[in-house]
Amino acid sequence: MSLDDTKKTAEKQAALNYHEFPRPGKLEIRATKPMATGRDLSRAYSPGVADACLEIEKNAKDAFRYTAKGNLVAVISNGTAVLGLGDIGAQASKPVMEGKAVLFKKFAGIDCFDIEVNETDPERLADLVCRLEPTFGAVNLEDIKAPDCFIVERLCRERMGIPVFHDDQHGTAIVAAAAATNALRVAGKRFEDIKVVALGAGAAGIACLKMLMVMGVQKDNITMLDSKGVVHDQRNNLTPEKAEFARATEMRTTSDAMEGADLFLGVSGPGLLTQDMVRKMAAHPIIFALANPTPEIMPELAREASPDALIATGRSDYPNQVNNVLCFPFIFRGALDVGATQINDEMKVACVEAIAGLARATASAELGAAYQGERLSFGPEYLIPKPFDPRLLPTVAVAVAKAAMESGVATRQLDLEEYARGLQGQVYRSALVMRPVLIAARQAKRRIVFAEGEEPRVLRAAQAINDEGVGRPVLIGRPEVVEARIEREGLSLVAGQDFELVNPESDTRYRDYWTTYHGIMDRRGVTPDLARAILRTNTTAIAGVMVQRGEADSMICGTVGQYLWHLDYIRQVLANDDLHPVGALSLVLLDKGPLFVADTHVNAEPSPDDVAQTMVAAARHVRRFGIEPKLALCSGSQFGNLDSRSGRVARGALAILDTLSPDFEYEGEMHTDAALDPELRERLMPGNRLTGRANVLVYTNTDAAGAARNLLKSVADGLEVGPILMGMGNRAHIVTPGVTVRGLLNIAALAGMPVASYG
Repeated sequence: MSLDDTKKTAEKQAALNYHEFPRPGKLEIRATKPMATGRDLSRAYSPGVADACLEIEKNAKDAFRYTAKGNLVAVISNGTAVLGLGDIGAQASKPVMEGKAVLFKKFAGIDCFDIEVNETDPERLADLVCRLEPTFGAVNLEDIKAPDCFIVERLCRERMGIPVFHDDQHGTAIVAAAAATNALRVAGKRFEDIKVVALGAGAAGIACLKMLMVMGVQKDNITMLDSKGVVHDQRNNLTPEKAEFARATEMRTTSDAMEGADLFLGVSGPGLLTQDMVRKMAAHPIIFALANPTPEIMPELAREASPDALIATGRSDYPNQVNNVLCFPFIFRGALDVGATQINDEMKVACVEAIAGLARATASAELGAAYQGERLSFGPEYLIPKPFDPRLLPTVAVAVAKAAMESGVATRQLDLEEYARGLQGQVYRSALVMRPVLIAARQAKRRIVFAEGEEPRVLRAAQAINDEGVGRPVLIGRPEVVEARIEREGLSLVAGQDFELVNPESDTRYRDYWTTYHGIMDRRGVTPDLARAILRTNTTAIAGVMVQRGEADSMICGTVGQYLWHLDYIRQVLANDDLHPVGALSLVLLDKGPLFVADTHVNAEPSPDDVAQTMVAAARHVRRFGIEPKLALCSGSQFGNLDSRSGRVARGALAILDTLSPDFEYEGEMHTDAALDPELRERLMPGNRLTGRANVLVYTNTDAAGAARNLLKSVADGLEVGPILMGMGNRAHIVTPGVTVRGLLNIAALAGMPVASYG
């Protein structure tokens, strides 16, 4: 067996194992309501379920209130045209339909039932689909052969009051139209003027042409070809769908049609477009070779024939993949959320424009992280967004919902700004909790200096800061390195315009900086020569001096190096009688809500006074997020049952807090489970001072706090915001090396808040 055969066999087995283990299939059903007590059961089923049934009997629309219908899509197929597999039957199509359902859930949070039907008669299949309307909020038809798919969709749309969408047709058409929109922009052409050659007259090909006509392509400028050649008006026995595109022409072959063509649209088979045909096309030709897995012409051959060609395929290993996943989850999300009765042309056009617009926008932080090493900048190699672009959901769904409301097919009206914020919260778990912070930072416009300004994550964060308007970034780094990495990352940042750049090797303020540092440190063993060396090489010290001199309002460091190393220089330069590091507070976002943990980094073995200060500072910081703090002081001892160091420190801290009479809830010392379980805590200490579940866990050493933080992140899939350095008046923050770009943006927003907001 050859090496290639061995690799293919291994890949096949891996795919089969993926589907079989640890349990067969890719889907499961989970309850969304508690089912832990008899009361829960009586509400979920008998007798409580009858109340919901009777309400729906009185008003059928209440099914969207009391059941999952409004977020439930049917993925339906008879398996007659599956992917590149053809007519494999309904049963064999099930893995594909399960996969489609998984994509709905992953990208748009939509629940699905995959339904495979043993029915090849299109009218009977349509009748079966229509009978399912009471169950679903929308229907996604999938992998039904042409021309049957046209009949099924038409009949279902006529008879059903919910959206029916054949993705093989319209999903492909929408994404191809988005790619064409941007390709024409790059080529300097217009839809109204271009000549289109379409090779392939199946469901996808016909839908693509109809979508291009909606976008402005003139019907007389379209030449369609099927397996028998050009679709012309002298041919007999054309289906109605093909007959619509029949032309009065002498052209008979693909080669004939390609003369002077601006756009080639291939949804046919491998190798059907030759280099000679490409050479016949107009200048800056647009070649969409979408046959999968082998396109009509391989991109390298097309570019060899026409170096200025703009090329898209259906493959993920080449730029510009026309992938339906860019469309269907999000168009359904918008349609479901406004209760649309159909998906009309206005909604499709809105989807096209939203997808195309995203490719022209600067790539997001998360997108850069997902596609490291790729240049994600609008141009010939980046005409459409990537499937994992997190902006697709809020951008496309909102555009579709707006179009549905404006075109009159929506049954519910939404506040689009509020709707967009909600979708942002689904994509970015930190979005909702960070909202009050972002608002305050946008108003303040503070100058935030990043010590590691050459780091790609910092550069992407600087881009995001500009896009979000949450501050004015200052980057410390060598200009040639910063510029090269901006170019490599495909960012639109310009030094001096979008950010201030401080060159540690030659900044004109170098003498001022080292003399400032020496003035602070001259009686702590730092000589002038050492001060010069530190301020030439140590970017954390440089950032601290900038803040100390008032040339920046806050600094962020820590993407490289150890936390305590950075903390040492912050203490040296910025700590004084009024400001000193009190503790590090991490916000961890969990499915059950936000949970704060302190002190994770600063005081390894804190004194009772250190812990008390940490608790006071944590309460103040928690309120910045619009959350009322409930602090639990956690230790190995539980309400005095153990005479350990952690118990003694906790009791000492509580005694100090009691004398301060703070305006927040607190209790201790206790185990972590008691902090998070009010019933357990009440059994252990009836009448304790804490109500409900604690949202701030304060520990008596950094080992325990750090372990809690890391477990919440790693095991509970928590998303961290922070750590937030408390006690420094928002003048400095230290992140950890694992911080993401979104994490840097969040900490920059916190740094961008005015100090007055801490009160």
